[in-house]
Amino acid sequence: MAIIVLILTILIPPLGVAAKHGLGKTTMINLVLTLLGFIPGLIHGLYVNYAR
Repeated sequence: MAIIVLILTILIPPLGVAAKHGLGKTTMINLVLTLLGFIPGLIHGLYVNYAR
């Protein structure tokens, strides 16, 4: 399951965050960051899923 979440986070950051944390505040923050630019959303998604 961890490899699937990693792949989803790299391809579609909000989907990867939602798969691990559910539809909450973290996913909404990631969605906004991804809409502003893919790289900020990707960095946030990797941080949220793997640095905590």
